[in-house]
Amino acid sequence: MESSQEESEIRSETETTKHHEHELGSSSSNSKGGKGKRLWKKVKYQLVEYHSLPAYLRDNDYVVGYYRSEWPLKQALLSIFSIHNETLNVWTHLIGFFLFLSLTIYTAMKVPKVADLHCLQLSEALKADFHKLHDCLPSLPSMDLLPSLSGWHVMDLLYNCLPERFSTFNHTDVCVLRSMKEDVANLIAPLIVRPTTRWPFFAFMGGAMFCLLASSTCHLLSCHSERMSYIMLRVDYAGIAALIATSFFPPVYYSFMCDPFFCNLYLGFITLLGIATVSFSLLPMFQTPKFRTIRALLFSSMGMSGILPILHKQIVFWDQPEALHTTGYEVLMGVLYGIGALVYVTRIPERWMPGKFDIAGHSHQLFHILVVAGAYTHYRAGLVYLKWRDLEGC
Repeated sequence: MESSQEESEIRSETETTKHHEHELGSSSSNSKGGKGKRLWKKVKYQLVEYHSLPAYLRDNDYVVGYYRSEWPLKQALLSIFSIHNETLNVWTHLIGFFLFLSLTIYTAMKVPKVADLHCLQLSEALKADFHKLHDCLPSLPSMDLLPSLSGWHVMDLLYNCLPERFSTFNHTDVCVLRSMKEDVANLIAPLIVRPTTRWPFFAFMGGAMFCLLASSTCHLLSCHSERMSYIMLRVDYAGIAALIATSFFPPVYYSFMCDPFFCNLYLGFITLLGIATVSFSLLPMFQTPKFRTIRALLFSSMGMSGILPILHKQIVFWDQPEALHTTGYEVLMGVLYGIGALVYVTRIPERWMPGKFDIAGHSHQLFHILVVAGAYTHYRAGLVYLKWRDLEGC
C-alpha cells in the first residue's frame, strides 16, 4: 500500500513538471512568434530597390531605390508623411491643388470688381461733367453706385428725375427729352460695368485642380496593387488631358466671343481632341515605359493645337495691347510645359547620375513644378482676359 502510494505521488509530480515545461515552451513559442510577426511587418514595409519591383511598378530605371512595393492601402495613404522617391511627386502637385483652390475662391470673390470705376481711369473733365449733371438732376445715382446699375436701369432713372415741364409731352419737349436722354446715357455708359461670363475661366481652374489632385493621388496609391496602379494611371492621364483642353477655354472664348463661328469651332475641336486623348490613354499598352515618348508627344500635340487660335487672335486684335499681353503669358506657359515634357521624356538629370536623385531632384518632380508654374502663368493671362472683356465687351 505504501509503495503504491509513493508511485502515485511520483506520477503526479512528473505530470506537474511536464505541465510546467509545456507552459514554458508555449510561452516561449508565442514570444518568438510575436517577435517574428513584428519583424515581418518591419521588413514588409521597408523601401526596396528598382530590381525588386514587380513589372507594373517599373518605369524609370535611373531612379534606383526608395520604392514602396505592394503596400496595404492604409500604409500607402500614411506614407504621404514619410520619405520615399514619390514624396515630392505627391506634394508638388498637392500644394499646387491647394494653390489653385485658393485662387479660385479669391477670384470668385474679388475679380468681379476688377473693372470697377477706378480701373476705368476717367478724365477729370468727365467726372466734373457728371457732377454738374448730378447737381441739375439730384435724383440720379451717385458715381459710387453707377457700376452696379444696368443700362436699362439708368434709362428708367432718367425718366423719373427730369424736370416737371417735360410732363406736357409736346413735340418740342419730346425732342429735347430724347436729346437729353441720349446725352446723359452717353455720359453714363462708360461708368457702367458689364462683367462678362466667367464659366470659361472657372472651367480652366477646375481642370487644373482635377489634374493636380489626380496626379498626387496616383503617385501616392499606385504602389498598393497592380489594379490600383492601372486605375490611378488612367485617372492621371485624364487629368492631364483635362488641364490641356480647359486651358483653351479662356483664350478661345474671350478672344472670339463676338464671333460665334470661330469660338464654337475652336472650342469643339479641342474638346474632341481631349476626349480622343483620354480614350487612347485607356488602352493598357499606353502606360508601359516604351510608350513614354508617345505619351509626351500626344499631350504636347494637344498643346500645340492652340497655336492657330492664338495667331488668329493676334491678327484680329493686332492693335489691342491686351492681345499682346495675353499672348506673352501663353507663350511663357507653352515654354514651361514644353520644357516639362522634354525633361519627362529624357529623364534628366537622373540619367546622368543614376541613384543620386532618388529622393529629390529627378525628372518627374521637375516636370511637376513646371506644370504648376505653367498653369499659374495661364491663370494670370485669364485675369487679363476678364478685365479686357469686362471693359470692352464685343
